[in-house]
Amino acid sequence: MARTKQQQPESNPSLSIKSVTKSSVWDIQENDVIRMWEAACKDAEVKENVKHYIQIFKSAFFIEDLRDDSAATRKNYEGRGYKVATIKFDDSMKFIWGIKKRPISRVTDLTYENIRHITAAQLLEVIDRNFGGGWDSLSQSVQDVIQSGFDISTTTLPKDRLHKKGGMYEKKVEDGYEVLEVAKGGWVEAIFAKLKPEEIKLRMQLRGDDDDDFDEDDDSDVIVEDNYSSHDEEDEEVDGPNDDDITEDNYSTMMDLGGDDDEEASELIDFADE
Repeated sequence: MARTKQQQPESNPSLSIKSVTKSSVWDIQENDVIRMWEAACKDAEVKENVKHYIQIFKSAFFIEDLRDDSAATRKNYEGRGYKVATIKFDDSMKFIWGIKKRPISRVTDLTYENIRHITAAQLLEVIDRNFGGGWDSLSQSVQDVIQSGFDISTTTLPKDRLHKKGGMYEKKVEDGYEVLEVAKGGWVEAIFAKLKPEEIKLRMQLRGDDDDDFDEDDDSDVIVEDNYSSHDEEDEEVDGPNDDDITEDNYSTMMDLGGDDDEEASELIDFADE
């Protein structure tokens, strides 16, 4: 996969402590966190519910409580990528925090809250770091999280056929999909990813919440990729992989399925209030 430099998401100045959620908090950066908390220092309601708001921010940020405000301590944290700030509500409530955005570098970092806050290229880089095993190496729970925000489809072909003119690879790229190629002996698995339009995500959430109307056997929203209708005679004559390689059963294309959201699974870190 062609590597692209990851860009930090733009700040969202419209957010405030009272309006930020565990999803929208991924739209902001360390300086925004400091600005929002400094602006809220005179808000009595925020002061009374500090722990609640801290938990929301901790879903997307590391927040370290610095008991030692020495220059050496600040330098140590800043050297590790933290922004250090003093948040003072009054003489009885003062925090010195080291704040750093949580990275999304492993598949286990992906959650329903942050999945739509990365690009398709960044997602495929994360998948690529998962021991290079391809889509099937991911757990079902991780696949569900990914498919809640992205359209995913895969195909496994001999490497000399993957880039065939007019084939699935070319059509997907033209349609705006990013692609990750995973070598599997003489074959290659191509994983295509494209961010879902927001309205599709909302429709899935509404459908999943309506237990009375939801029918597991209803496949009206399932889109099946048909990669065989356009194969010519030359395609049918291609030899399969060796016995030690991928079997003929693996020569297939995965269906695009819109998975229903499971319960939220983002881990919360309790704030130590001493």
